[in-house]
Amino acid sequence: MQPRRRRSRAAAFPLAAALSLTGLAGCESPVPFYRPGEGTPDDPVVGLGGPAPYLPSRPGGPAPRASGSGTPRGVPVAPAGGQVYAATGPGMLAPAARGLPPRLYVPNGPFVDVLDPTGLRLAGRLLTGATASRVVPSWDLRRLWATDRAHGLLVPLAPRTGRRGRPVGITAPTGLYFSPDGRDALVLARRPDRLDLRDPRTMAPRATTPLPCAAGHADFTPDEASLVATCTAAGVLARVHLASRTVSGTIRLPAGARPGDLRLSPDGSAFYVADARQGGVWLVDARRFALLGFVRTGRGARGLAISRDARRLFVVGRGDVTAVEFGSRRIASRWPLPGGGPADPGGVSSDGRSLWLADPAGLVYALSTRNGRVLQSIRIGGRPAGPCVHPQPGRYSLGGTGLYR
Repeated sequence: MQPRRRRSRAAAFPLAAALSLTGLAGCESPVPFYRPGEGTPDDPVVGLGGPAPYLPSRPGGPAPRASGSGTPRGVPVAPAGGQVYAATGPGMLAPAARGLPPRLYVPNGPFVDVLDPTGLRLAGRLLTGATASRVVPSWDLRRLWATDRAHGLLVPLAPRTGRRGRPVGITAPTGLYFSPDGRDALVLARRPDRLDLRDPRTMAPRATTPLPCAAGHADFTPDEASLVATCTAAGVLARVHLASRTVSGTIRLPAGARPGDLRLSPDGSAFYVADARQGGVWLVDARRFALLGFVRTGRGARGLAISRDARRLFVVGRGDVTAVEFGSRRIASRWPLPGGGPADPGGVSSDGRSLWLADPAGLVYALSTRNGRVLQSIRIGGRPAGPCVHPQPGRYSLGGTGLYR
């Protein structure tokens, strides 16, 4: 068996290189598949339907040790294969996320309701001591952070134990993100408008970069060197170079625009920026940082999510969800929301079959990403915000609402 495994691995590398160069990775797997019993847990391959081992890991073994910067050793920090979301396909869980039961973490007033999507039942309720508006996975996927905009708090939560850590006070936080190399937590905040750089584990402050406007959502440029943030009230996009901690560019959208959530396209060519007032998404050249155009999707476009195969962008509007094809930049389908909406977007399930949403009237439900039908729903009461689907595929979390690479 040992010689056979060596031949399989040797043949795998030319194949993977050829696929990445010819762009055929979408037709065949970019990594070979072993039959049951072949290969070892540390081989950089994936079994059919199984998780991809992005870090050297033994089943049940200790988590990879971190370097002095807090970055786990062996984690690549550039998009795999030149594709932005190449590491976020179905079942491609990082070692730190394996073994975690699938859960939905739903901010709901002073609690975070924990839902088991299998049968969709309430599995627990975490008292945060805050009014959580969003739950964000840490860069290394080992903890969750509940953000409280109203009271200026970040509350750490342990998904394995359900324990709550000590809240960290931050003046008017509006969004929590993480630098692609995992070295910094990036907190968008107001009063004054700024970007705070903090320790990703303790949230101890490191530095502050003033912003020209009040930002609430962000994503990262294709080279991962800069963060692009949207300022809804000002109608502005601001680009911040992370190494120099300076604002390196701004875009003022046409009068009346109110930019919100944004996502980088799978090929890294453009940002898609939701605009609830204009009812669609703006296209912004990701490299030249210039406005390209606009795709009208419908009233109240506010939340974005990317399909697990990275072919479609789901735009959550006031009463429907619109699927936009990245390739053609055209609308592929439109599905009505239960009761006509509204809905707060959450994330796409690990297998890619469901898009999770929350109705502020107390309903949490999943739409089929194939035909938009309601697959599951549960009424939990209160005023739930967008569910955090955890764990999700990806090597690391960039924060926000379901940003992974």
